[in-house]
Amino acid sequence: MFDLDNKTKESWEYLLHQAGEQNKLLIMNDFAGDAALMKNHIGHRAIGVVYDPLHERYGNYVSTILPLRYDAFIYLDETSALHPLHIQPDGSQIPETYPFGV
Repeated sequence: MFDLDNKTKESWEYLLHQAGEQNKLLIMNDFAGDAALMKNHIGHRAIGVVYDPLHERYGNYVSTILPLRYDAFIYLDETSALHPLHIQPDGSQIPETYPFGV
């Protein structure tokens, strides 16, 4: 079972990184017949979680059997932050893309 005190080393992200630093696409139909995979809950970082190292061990990971949760899983080994739109607010109006939208 997923050890809440050792999340990062018992997560899908850690295992996929250890398998090689290249990005990966896992199609879950390929794994659904694997009995060991289908019965072991392994943690993974919840989608949409904002990283905060103070809360990392308390709720950013969910115990998961990937083929039961997703049809496909994309693993990106390294990402970078997005850059904000280059707008110059004049102080009199809210930009039309605030807080979201393009």
